[in-house]
Amino acid sequence: MDTPSAPLPGGTWTLGDSPVARFGYGAMQLAGPWVMGPPADHDGALAVLREAVSLGITHIDTSDAYGPRITNELIREALHPYPESLLIATKVGAIRDAQGGWPTARRPEDLRKQVHENLQALGVETLDLVNMRMGDAQGPQPGSITEAFETLAGLQKEGLIRHLGVSNVTREQVAEARSIAPIVCVQNMYNLAHRHDDDLVDHLAADGIAYVPFFPLGGFTPLQSEALSQVADRLGATPMSIALAWLMQRSPNILLIPGTSSAAHLRENIAGAGLTLPDEDVAELNGIGH
Repeated sequence: MDTPSAPLPGGTWTLGDSPVARFGYGAMQLAGPWVMGPPADHDGALAVLREAVSLGITHIDTSDAYGPRITNELIREALHPYPESLLIATKVGAIRDAQGGWPTARRPEDLRKQVHENLQALGVETLDLVNMRMGDAQGPQPGSITEAFETLAGLQKEGLIRHLGVSNVTREQVAEARSIAPIVCVQNMYNLAHRHDDDLVDHLAADGIAYVPFFPLGGFTPLQSEALSQVADRLGATPMSIALAWLMQRSPNILLIPGTSSAAHLRENIAGAGLTLPDEDVAELNGIGH
């Protein structure tokens, strides 16, 4: 694959023993509408994945629940055998139903099944990183993570998982997981308008643990803010570019995984994340989520 013409914004971060570019790629949007079924443009989906790697992206986020199975199969078709530098992160703890819902599936037997399904679909003997997904579609929910995370820690000892992380979790669940086995990342919803994890981001940074915001652009409801639009107008950029650049400047342990099914949009996201925001604009943006 081609050598990237320019370094990706933000430099690198080390997930466990794996250095990755802080600008990554989320594969969820490669599946069909509402993350169900195949993409309308199969070849286009493969092209986006190959473009991501050619641009220097070394962290791809996926799940066997996307499609289901669709994104993992696309990743395998596009990129296998995988470059040594590429880290593929997946997650377990939820499956899909016929209505497109995301029912939880966290019993030990459920998790073992999901891990093996990810291994098979991605065509690997060891998963680089598995995030334990907790909570529900409304966000993190209180409750113990112990049984589920102990199951993943056991699979890690068996050699089926290299690194562990947690997703959609409370701060208490982060601490509970860390008491069982080391984690390399926390993956929660976080963006300019949703700043509930501010303290957690800083706490994790101090401990050398990555924070991976999902829905960095607002998810199914794109970020809308008068202040965001004003800053974007002043800097001659799109609001989405400003939102990504703010995340990149927020903390060095933040790893971005914005998703897209368009190679052109992928390049736009990279350019946006590379913007340097003046201090006065950062201060104005900081007021959005407070």
